[in-house]
Parts: sequence; structure tokens; C-alpha cells
Amino acid sequence: MSAFGTVFMPEMAIAWFDGSSWSQPEVVASDSIQLHPGAHVLHYSSTCFEGLKAFRHADGSIKVFRIDRNMARFAQSSELLSLPAIDSAMSTKMVLDLVARFASDVPEPPGSMYIRPTHFGTEAAIGKAAAPSMSSCQYVLLSPVGDYFAGGDACLRLLLEDDMRCAAHMGRVKSGGNYASALGPILRARKEHQADQVLFCPNGDVQETGAANFLLIDGDEIITKALDDSFLHGVTRDSILTIARDLGMTVSERSLSVDELIERAAKPGCEAALSGTAAVLTPVGTLIHQGKEITVGSGKPGATTIKLRQTLNDIQWGKAEDRHGWLTSL
Repeated sequence: MSAFGTVFMPEMAIAWFDGSSWSQPEVVASDSIQLHPGAHVLHYSSTCFEGLKAFRHADGSIKVFRIDRNMARFAQSSELLSLPAIDSAMSTKMVLDLVARFASDVPEPPGSMYIRPTHFGTEAAIGKAAAPSMSSCQYVLLSPVGDYFAGGDACLRLLLEDDMRCAAHMGRVKSGGNYASALGPILRARKEHQADQVLFCPNGDVQETGAANFLLIDGDEIITKALDDSFLHGVTRDSILTIARDLGMTVSERSLSVDELIERAAKPGCEAALSGTAAVLTPVGTLIHQGKEITVGSGKPGATTIKLRQTLNDIQWGKAEDRHGWLTSL
């Protein structure tokens, strides 16, 4: 089976901003794009993206999950990067029309169609290190994906690092530069500690990993960092917390110190997980801190983690009621 996100539909939707208005979206071949070598994005990283999914239901209908929330974050990221303002209605239509075009290629559950809207600065001006791009491009790629957990429900190993994932004021921007800045620590963690990911904890404050939000589950309480500018406001995070409240759990969005995390994690029955679009909710079995390994609870996938993930999957797959209006029809 191909690695996640390496197979693409043969066409994509694309639109260009010329400095004054957006072009009409077009559907073009997805294997190439023409860009000047001096384009702003190539020199000053003026780029952002989104990740969301479309699901096939038993009746054959296709539903896109939380497109409104993702498009709002797409617009916010564009604004915070000083890119030209996107037309959210146009961007939403680009996504829905393209998914409809390839509706027959949306996999059956537990697979899905991964959707990647992208926006970047195109102005050819290498002297604009301190100025925004006046022109830009946005496109939508589709990638059919299978079951993220086909290889088993293995628990992750996280290395706790006293570093920031990215510049604090850029944390809530879904930009490629933020992911690139986390790569060095992640690769070192894998090589030196056999860790799967780094949990960034600047000044002892537990934040996020390189590509996912962190949740600590202690009994009927979920603890996760309160939203601020320093980390990504995950749509899956918000969905899981909403479901937890629906199930009667206590959701505590607050500061969590490394000391408290280690103390709680070692307790019997404690669980930890990472939330994100690709895997929904991935169990964490081991924390690595200052050369010591701390087993989270039993070190195996916890019952609450599995229940929360299954509950969200059931909504996405049309097996449970969509109480919050998260699904959009084509």
C-alpha cells in the first residue's frame, strides 16, 4: 500500500490572484504548476495550507467533514501571513466541486479522500523580504487514503523537549515553515532516543508535537493546553473535546507543566494521545524525559482514547448522528 498522501487525483482546482482580483477557478492537471523562480513563496515562505477529509457513507453519499472550520482557519492563516485575502466562499466551492468531480474515487470506510487546499505568494520580487506578496495562487489537491491504523494500534514514544516548535506568534498559522522548523528536533529524537515524535514543552509548558495536538486523559478528565497564538488550533482537537463533553467528560483547557504531566502519566489508567486529521487520535505509550522513560498508564492504547476516536469516526462515516452539523453534502 502507498504511503499516506503520496497518491493524487489526476486533476486539481486552481485560482490566481493578480494583485486586484481572483481568477475564475479552473480544473487542471495536478502534476505540474508554473512558477517564477523569484516567487515570494520560494524565498520568504509565504505559504499556508489546510487538511480535511471527505467520507463515503453507506448510502453512497459523500460528506466533507468540518469544511467551514477548515476554511476559516485557511483564511486566518492567509491573513496572518499577509497573503492576499482569500474568498472563503470560492475556496469552499473549489473543494466541494473537486470532490464531486472525483466522488467515485472516495474510498469506503475506513478510508477517505484527503483534501489539501494550499495558498502561496507568487510575486517575483526577491527584494521583498520585509514586504508581502501582492499576487498569489491557491489550489486544491485530492489524495485517496486508506486506514491509518491498518498496521496496528501501536502506541507512540514522545521525547519531551524544552523548545518551541516554531516562533510563538506564528503557532496558530498552518504554514509549511512551522513544520520545517520542527524537523531537526524530530529527526534527532528518532536517532538518539528511538522516539516517534517530539512533544515541545518550552519553559516546562506542554504544548504540541511537530504535527499534532497533545491530550492527557486522566479518568473522566481531558487536559490540554488552552488556545493561544503559540500553537495550532486543531480542528480534530476541537472535535474530540466536543465529543468528550457530549460523553460527560470534564475538559480542562489550561496550562499543563512537564512535572504534572509526568506525575499524572505514571498513574494506572492514565492515557495520552495526539489528535490530527490523518490519524484522528493516536495513543501515546511512552514519554522520554531527561534520559528516563515514563510509561503512560499501561503503555497500551487506552479504552477512552479508542472510544473517542471511534465515536468521531462513526460521525464521519455516517454511523452516528451528526449532532453538531459537522458534515457537508456535495
